Amino acid sequence: MGNMNYQESVDFIFGHTNYEAVPRLSHVEANYDLRRVFQLLEGLGNPHLKARSLHITGTNGKGSTSAMLASVLTAAGYRTGLYTSPHLITMRERFMVNGRMIKEDEVAAIITRLKPHIEGVDAEAVYGRLTVFEILTALCFVWFTEQKCEFQVMEVGMGGRFDATNVVHPEVCLLTSISLDHTEVLGDTIAKITAEKCGIIKPGCVVVSHPQVEEADKIISDSCREKGVGLIKINRDVNCCSLGYDLRSQSLEVRGRLAKYIVTIPLLGRHQLDNTAATVAALEVLIERDFSISMDAITEGLSRVEFPGRLQIVGQRPLMVLDGAHNPGAARKLKEALQQYFKPAKAILVIGMSADKDMNSVVGEFSPFFDQVITTRADNPRSASPDLLATLFGASGKSVIASENVHKALDLAQKSAEENDLICVTGSLFVVGEALKIIKKL
Repeated sequence: MGNMNYQESVDFIFGHTNYEAVPRLSHVEANYDLRRVFQLLEGLGNPHLKARSLHITGTNGKGSTSAMLASVLTAAGYRTGLYTSPHLITMRERFMVNGRMIKEDEVAAIITRLKPHIEGVDAEAVYGRLTVFEILTALCFVWFTEQKCEFQVMEVGMGGRFDATNVVHPEVCLLTSISLDHTEVLGDTIAKITAEKCGIIKPGCVVVSHPQVEEADKIISDSCREKGVGLIKINRDVNCCSLGYDLRSQSLEVRGRLAKYIVTIPLLGRHQLDNTAATVAALEVLIERDFSISMDAITEGLSRVEFPGRLQIVGQRPLMVLDGAHNPGAARKLKEALQQYFKPAKAILVIGMSADKDMNSVVGEFSPFFDQVITTRADNPRSASPDLLATLFGASGKSVIASENVHKALDLAQKSAEENDLICVTGSLFVVGEALKIIKKL
């Protein structure tokens, strides 16, 4: 067969099992067997080992932290790949080198080359067939190698131990705040989830950990001791405090182990303090390993970080904010940020969630702040029904309207909002991605 075009290559990838769209299987070896990923990568010349890796897991904050790290390494002059998930508008957003997204023809060319290898692994199926995320991860490693990346910043898709990204040998592993999410796959306790996430810790790395609940903290400390690796804790070894903020950015002071840094980040919310501190902590490990990262590169990289769909202001009068909060921990941080930054006359919530999320707790977090709720659903088979969400909000005494799609929900919100009101669109990155598309008229 000849070369595939972009659409053919996308169709080929998504012809495989996609755990982002279907209810996921429990985390047993057969469903997430890394040996098939190693088999595929070996046939491609082990591209995952070509660049130095930074590996990020956790429940909330992975994406922002990954984007910060990549931005600073790029500012320091290193060719840097960034791999994140899920995407908001196009699959290509997951793949960046020095801030540039992969092009359609690059995807087509690499998948044309990978196809026989993928089909070979699938035909043998010694360790099961490859999934969409595993193929995307292989695509990422091949592209980063072609682009001669010196660093690759890899965000875990889910969990850690069995995640397709867990084939790298990281310089630094970052564990952002861990709470209950994906319980049907990773287990229903903080202990089980933390153990899964600690699966990315390997000898030779240094671990940077966000402040964690006691149970998670102990498992992380034990895991580091067992594997003989250093552990840097945010709020113990590296600290961050706010120096002020406006609606565009916030200024922070980070007291690292090597120096003190005054930085400004264009991301809002108190939760970004831990993400910034963790980024600086990781970069200091690289500095200690003789990589050339100046204080200027750190301040410049952080000032230029871009991460859409996280407390992103997309409209004024009425104010419209998008945020991908999809679990109780993220919902609490979003609510706190909205209380801190905005004093709206009326607050309108547009929310759609995936059916496998802890909807009751998210409703509990949002209900006190919002005056009016419009429930909706993304065009994704995992979406919860807007009527079910509406019932949950209704039970907490809110005036609620259920709307069958994001377009109609945004229309309803804009019709009922006055210029001093706030519209917040949240509940899932799928909903936020659709809202962004509509707003940008894509």
